[in-house]
Amino acid sequence: MASPFESYDDLEDADERLQAADPAERRVAIIALGHSGDPAAIGHLARMVDDPDAGVRQQVAMALGEFDGPEAAAALVKLLVDPERIVAAAAADSLAEFKDPASADVILPLVKHSHAFVRMGALRALKELRRKDTLKPALEALQDGDAAVRVQAIGVIGFLKLEESIPALTSLINDPDAHVRRAAVSALAFSHMKPAAETITRALKDEDWMVREMAAETLGLNVNGAVAADQLIASLDDAFWQVRLKAVRSLGKMKIERAVRPIGNCVTHEQANLRKEAAAALGEIAGADGEPFLVMIANDPDPDVRKNARWAQHQIAAKKAKAGA
Repeated sequence: MASPFESYDDLEDADERLQAADPAERRVAIIALGHSGDPAAIGHLARMVDDPDAGVRQQVAMALGEFDGPEAAAALVKLLVDPERIVAAAAADSLAEFKDPASADVILPLVKHSHAFVRMGALRALKELRRKDTLKPALEALQDGDAAVRVQAIGVIGFLKLEESIPALTSLINDPDAHVRRAAVSALAFSHMKPAAETITRALKDEDWMVREMAAETLGLNVNGAVAADQLIASLDDAFWQVRLKAVRSLGKMKIERAVRPIGNCVTHEQANLRKEAAAALGEIAGADGEPFLVMIANDPDPDVRKNARWAQHQIAAKKAKAGA
């Protein structure tokens, strides 16, 4: 008898193994079909979505993730509504890897499914497909009663990067769920509209520190982020060092010169990551006022802090030399 772990180059042979009484042998055949890379294998896998064994169906969902396009997506859509969570979760993971925009046609109907997990999986899959016609259902999903669904809807909107979605994202700054507020703040990074930066700035005072952290980071990515320079400087006194770190990074990226001294005050913090980021930001700004702070960490116990301090000192020296020339 041939080994069940042999390579199934012959799809007909693999199809025969898919009918084996032993679920383990069926799973091995499914794995081989997935690894084959042959688009013809999709049809064979699709016929297994109703297998009585949940482990087999889970393997089918994983194997279909090796492919892309509407045919594979259609099979995965059936598995996304599987009553067994391990099967549905595997289908959601595989669909999230798809890139072919044509796959959206079979996924879109599930955005209105009765189960939140299915709606969430469908929206998660639509994100990477970047089809403009997914904006409307994503905007509607922002009203979903399940916070996880709203987060995935924000992902779709954020990937599309359409300015017309800014009002909807802005309205989520007051969402009762912190994960939703955090996702909305992150999605606003793409906008070239000043109101988006102003909304992110308001999030610097959110009651949840992770939302404040995201706001501090996102302002460094937004083209209008500099409007919040003073608020970012104020965030250097945040109770959470993670927020301070992102504020330091954004201020450095934007080269806010009046932030040199407040950033410099962070070099004595007990968290090495914050000291390292502060040194890097002082180098980005390259203001002479930063030199005394860099001297303070020249012999820092953390090698990355010392490395950034040396780099920053070099940047300041180079800026001075250029000004002198």
